[in-house]
Amino acid sequence: MNKYYKKNIAFFIVLIFFILSLAPIGTSIETIELKENSYDSNDEILALYLLRGEHYLYFNATEVVGSFNIKYAFPAELDYQFPIIMEILNDSTANIIKYRIENEANVPNKIVNFSISSMDMEDSGLIHFNFYVLVKNKDFSDLPKKIKIPKKDDLPPETTKWLSKSKVVQKNRIIIRLRARQMKVLTNNVLKLAKRIALFSRLHRYPLFFIQYKLGLYRSQDAFTALLINGECPGRSHLGCALFRANNIPARVVLANRDYPFWYEMHYMTEYYLPSYGWILTEVHKGITPYETKNQIILRICYPEDENNTQTDFINKKMKGIERWFWIDNEFVKPFYKDLVEGSRCSMFREKEVFTDNISGENAIIITKNVFDKYEYYLGMSLAGDNLEYFQNATNYQFQAIEQLKISNDMESYINYLEKANGEYEKIII
Repeated sequence: MNKYYKKNIAFFIVLIFFILSLAPIGTSIETIELKENSYDSNDEILALYLLRGEHYLYFNATEVVGSFNIKYAFPAELDYQFPIIMEILNDSTANIIKYRIENEANVPNKIVNFSISSMDMEDSGLIHFNFYVLVKNKDFSDLPKKIKIPKKDDLPPETTKWLSKSKVVQKNRIIIRLRARQMKVLTNNVLKLAKRIALFSRLHRYPLFFIQYKLGLYRSQDAFTALLINGECPGRSHLGCALFRANNIPARVVLANRDYPFWYEMHYMTEYYLPSYGWILTEVHKGITPYETKNQIILRICYPEDENNTQTDFINKKMKGIERWFWIDNEFVKPFYKDLVEGSRCSMFREKEVFTDNISGENAIIITKNVFDKYEYYLGMSLAGDNLEYFQNATNYQFQAIEQLKISNDMESYINYLEKANGEYEKIII
């Protein structure tokens, strides 16, 4: 009798553990305060942020190589993010023949394309560069309180590609579909579902993530593996996308520079789509949605083809399934990632926060876009004589505009310098 009793007890303990492992997050977790979403919107005031992304890219040649190209993700132009200019810093050692900013076929993605001269075996190089962006803070306070989970016919055709399965977003796996179904128990509200997904992607089986973090035992960052043992920001983003997509909500990974107080390789975030509103930024690594735009620079929006052409992490060799942010077109040139102190790394810095009236703020955005378009067009061209002088004058005015914004809240001075830059670009005759 005692023998059967013990077997029954063991069976029920295993059954309870299994049920709890599948249960949706409780409502008590949903009451976590979103302290970072603290900006109060005001119709008469516009919050603008000058953000700077800084990147170190070290690389080594394992054989003698001729000239080659390195393409690196560049800040996208979004409805709240506007590139200003980039600069190559003086400690760069790579012999850069030229560089251009180019639009990719998948809008709104851009890359900066560096042409590098030949290298001998065991030569090394560094490209150390900054880029500046102007960000209009979007706190998503205008979101309605309730939006029904859409049907596929309600979605714009251009968004439905982000409903598909991929190598790292395995939305059709049975265990993911089951979890996705449990996520929407007792709700048909996309916003409530999104909060559940964000919190779950961060917190589920957190002790397993902590062990991976402490011991460096990261595994594949695909959605299925992240569901089993949690993961870093790429895995959590893929899991979040899979849970959204399995609930018929388009979701995609975005690569970003976050304002962390340390250097890192790249940061991964998530966006999901709401009909009649747009894309909602989500920080699944912190379990927060929506997430204010002032906190990061968006470098790349990942498409399904990016999810099907991932790479292995440069430091943690068993950490597979991460989307690329740069491409080297020579197999004998390798990026150098000994660590995030002596090797390639990136970070983001908030240079200035400015609160201004709507008119000045919108004017600043318009002139920033107009000047950047001209800068992008002429950058990398073989300019000479007066044309080269006009280009150099224009970029000097752009940097003066940035410096003026750093030291004051005078948006008019920023606009004035950019107008001078625009005037110099207008003088160029090709």
